[in-house]
Amino acid sequence: MKKFNIRKVLDGLKEQASSSVSSGQSGAPENNLMHETLQSENFQLCKTVRHGFPYQPSSMAHDPVQKILAIGTQSGALRLFGRPGVECYCQHESGAAVISLQFLINEGALVSALADDSVHLWNLRQRRPAILHSLKFNRERITFVHLPFQSKWLYIGTEKGNIHIVNVESFTLSGYVIMWNKAIELSSKAHPGPVVHISDNPMDEGKLIIGYEAGIVVLWDLKSKKADYRYTYDEAIHSVAWHHEGKQFICSHSDGTLTIWNIKGQGKPFQTITPHGKQPKDGKKPEPCKPILKVEYKTTRLGDPFMILSGGLSYDTVGRRPCLTVMHGKSTAVLEMDYPIVDFLTLCETPYSNDFQEPYAVVVLLEKDLVVIDLAQNGYPIFENPYPLTIHESPVTCCEYFADCPVDLIPALYSVGSRQKRQGYSKKEWPISGGNWGLGTQSYPEIIITGHADGTVKFWDASAIMLQVLYKLKTAKVFEKSRNNKEDKQNTEIVDEDPFAIQIMAWCPESRMLCVAGVSANLIIYRFSRQEITTEVVQLLEVRLQYEVNDMESPPEGGGGGDRDLPTPGAASPSPQTTGPPTHPSTSSNSSDGVRDNVPCLKVRSTPLKQSSGYQVELVVQLVWVSGEPPQQITSLALNSSYGLIVFGNSNGLAVVDYLQKTVLLNLGTVELYGSNDPYQRQARSPRKTRQPAGGNGLCDINEGSASEDRCKSPTSVLASNHQQFYNGGGGRGDHRDNSFSRSRSSSVTSIDKEAREAITSFHFCETFARKGDSAITPCLYVGTSLGTVLAVALNLPPAGEQRLLQPVIVLPSGTLARLKGSILRMAFLDNTGTFLPPAFETWYEPNAAGADSEERDKARKRRPVSVSPSTSQELQESQYAVVCSEKQAKVIALPSQNCIFKHSITETSFVLRADVVQMNIGNCVACFCANGHIMTLSLPGLRPLLDVNYLPLTDMRIARTFCFTNLGQAMYLTSPTEIQRITYSQETCENLQEMLGELFTPVETPEAPNRGFFKGLFGGGATSLDREELFGETQAGKASRGLAQHIPGPQGLEGMKGAASGVVADLARARIALDERGQKLGELDERTAAMLASADSFGKHAHDMMLKCKDKKWYQF
Repeated sequence: MKKFNIRKVLDGLKEQASSSVSSGQSGAPENNLMHETLQSENFQLCKTVRHGFPYQPSSMAHDPVQKILAIGTQSGALRLFGRPGVECYCQHESGAAVISLQFLINEGALVSALADDSVHLWNLRQRRPAILHSLKFNRERITFVHLPFQSKWLYIGTEKGNIHIVNVESFTLSGYVIMWNKAIELSSKAHPGPVVHISDNPMDEGKLIIGYEAGIVVLWDLKSKKADYRYTYDEAIHSVAWHHEGKQFICSHSDGTLTIWNIKGQGKPFQTITPHGKQPKDGKKPEPCKPILKVEYKTTRLGDPFMILSGGLSYDTVGRRPCLTVMHGKSTAVLEMDYPIVDFLTLCETPYSNDFQEPYAVVVLLEKDLVVIDLAQNGYPIFENPYPLTIHESPVTCCEYFADCPVDLIPALYSVGSRQKRQGYSKKEWPISGGNWGLGTQSYPEIIITGHADGTVKFWDASAIMLQVLYKLKTAKVFEKSRNNKEDKQNTEIVDEDPFAIQIMAWCPESRMLCVAGVSANLIIYRFSRQEITTEVVQLLEVRLQYEVNDMESPPEGGGGGDRDLPTPGAASPSPQTTGPPTHPSTSSNSSDGVRDNVPCLKVRSTPLKQSSGYQVELVVQLVWVSGEPPQQITSLALNSSYGLIVFGNSNGLAVVDYLQKTVLLNLGTVELYGSNDPYQRQARSPRKTRQPAGGNGLCDINEGSASEDRCKSPTSVLASNHQQFYNGGGGRGDHRDNSFSRSRSSSVTSIDKEAREAITSFHFCETFARKGDSAITPCLYVGTSLGTVLAVALNLPPAGEQRLLQPVIVLPSGTLARLKGSILRMAFLDNTGTFLPPAFETWYEPNAAGADSEERDKARKRRPVSVSPSTSQELQESQYAVVCSEKQAKVIALPSQNCIFKHSITETSFVLRADVVQMNIGNCVACFCANGHIMTLSLPGLRPLLDVNYLPLTDMRIARTFCFTNLGQAMYLTSPTEIQRITYSQETCENLQEMLGELFTPVETPEAPNRGFFKGLFGGGATSLDREELFGETQAGKASRGLAQHIPGPQGLEGMKGAASGVVADLARARIALDERGQKLGELDERTAAMLASADSFGKHAHDMMLKCKDKKWYQF
């Protein structure tokens, strides 16, 4: 029988009454006190810019005149790069892989060919490129695309071996087709395979070279419509490249060989080279090597030509990294790459193929990197890459986003980060330098912080929709390196991989204090300093945090949770141990029966630690094993520089640490925070029943309620279970969530399962009323739990200065403030006018200063005065308002009366993944991101819905873990393992976005064509031009088969018509579509009629021939 709880009924009645106040009584006193300035028209959601390396790249192109680079990906994305800070992201709607890209050089346009056999023309003359035309092939698969310089005719090679020609201005097919059976020998019975290469002779535009996969190369005469020469080799062809004089070409083959052919010597290759093959002494063919996937042949006016190739290594080089080979004269340089090569391009001084190319750099597109090699310097150094392409250098595990930071913060981080740069780069400027920067008015500083699987933390300057790395912090330096011995019985790590991975970060921009929590249940507190120091002994605290319900026989008395003089052990007993040097006995010994106890997961280094300028270790805090149970991973974290405190929690409880005095102030189980007023009936749990972290809110793959003893996997491991855990970002919000992102949870249960634990999910430091009815505000810590409870903890701080370092800080649990449905995600405070109250902070000072600087440091260490205090005229009114947001609800609670004055149900069918109280230009609001993909904003304090957009139809773990809101309408998330997507929900930013974006196309004069010279002009040498318009036009070539490909107008055409609203415009649009469809049907009818006429003509011709043949014959001659 279900237990009846009258208190729940009363709470429900009170909440209904308060919700009716918020929704129905607009004339309530609370509404009169605060006028809400934000309205729905202040919000609009749109993507701003995407940063990072293009995920799974598949193709690349370069415009040598505009100096911009395009990269296509396997998901149909296009990334365009100009000078540093000029980037653009586009997406093909189909999502098919981009197999080829071709610039219309210096025209501001780009052609893309996709794996779904569609070809698209992009207009790059606008800040947000758009598709002008598309052509979808129905019968043939596209394998190769070639667009000659200053030509409007695009060659498209197919899997069947045919070549079709497209006019890029109208995006229509020409009737001129090169059929495979006409290109090869008539006597050849085998199909030559797909087209792998098309290019015209640099000296004769009328001659086209066609490479077929089976090993056949054909020199095709466009005017006579026949093959001039055919070149056959017994190995498959991967690529072909011309010598600029048009008399020779080079092929790369699948056996690792290069063959050089004279165009008039079709019997055998002029020369065969195996760059990486061992040459046998008996004159036989060298041993086969791996395929040479691409070769480029570039000439110089004064020196030897360059032959640049990828692949071709011998098969006995097992484990060798992918290589790019540069052959120049007699020298061969083999350049090892970190990742497999996707494509490479040689950058040359001229766009003309019939002149000396003068190569100066090679752009190498790798699977996870972009490398540019300087060919002009000895040793071929690489250029320093100015783009933010190293986000994924180690997998990202968490993110934080800060807008409107202190103005001196970015210069300070850049100053210390510039000393970390590598040496040995090319001294030349970055060669991809096209485009112009935007002229946006958004000038406030923005910083993104990323935590990574290898323990690094990166600070990025994200101001003005750009991204630049400022500083890189390696947290793993604090610990000893693991020996990776899985059979070691003394091994205490709780993750199999990446034990140093960052899980949560807390940062105070004003004081520059940083605290990071790792997956191995450890915290590191950092101070920022411009001076280099050497730390002899790293300060260490070990905390024993244990969950024991059966120790709760005598709960503390007193208000809410009782008052305590601290440090006092609670449910976690014995008391937390504090150690000085890391060689404390507890870190190296187990109990007598072999059970791990009082042992941390990682060992802090015992040797002196040299710390360069930047972030320097202040204190390390580690949770230890308890009676054979590993410590639970940290689920929430908060830092306050004014109080000198950090607080962290997990599924066992919470601990408050004074990092100034290096002591643990409070170590409590979650249950003890309630004291005698615990609303839940908890059952005792054996401490050894499960060794797996049950409430740890890390990036781990954990089955809920499982008693398995498998170790927790790392943040980068594959998430395969039905129920998954993840960290929700920022201040440690998050809890168990299953893979489908749909579940319902309520805090109004009256009992808890044996294995369930109430995890700490959020913290908030503030200066507010600690208890109901208090008349004065005091420093407080508010605690949110996974069962929807908000609890208050009062902080009694000594005076600032020397007393702060000598007298203890008193921590007093003060009872429950509110209960909501779902885990508590975010808490914030407003004053009686609705103004946001930020937590107290101290300004930054140089911690290693000496002399006169130390006096300035002492002045700066005084705590920031609190600007909010209840005046005497408001004694009977509310002085502050607490904003609390959970997975399901948001509430606004008046203080000190603790009455709920506004309440809003955010979602019933889903749950909130991330919630933040953010400051806009003219007010504050609550921003929420739900698991069903909706992004919402609520007004404050009234909690009116202002924005609700179904932004992401599908949500995955990466987005859930990295989504962040910040002030002034900015947000971000990791859209792929290598890319950050930034969005805005501010109408003002959306309106100014066009001006903020950079321009890709800039007017540049095309270089002059090479001079033919007097004698070449006199005797007929030099390049020969071709009137392609006459040859491929409809007059001479006729019409193409309509069923071969379908023309699709760009979004500005057909989509614009379909999107017409109503009335005459809509009628005209529908009529236009109907006419298009009618025209297509008439075209098909016309095609069938033409075929019947051709058949009739053929029949008539045969009949006429038969009549002439039989005309003079007698009847007996038949």
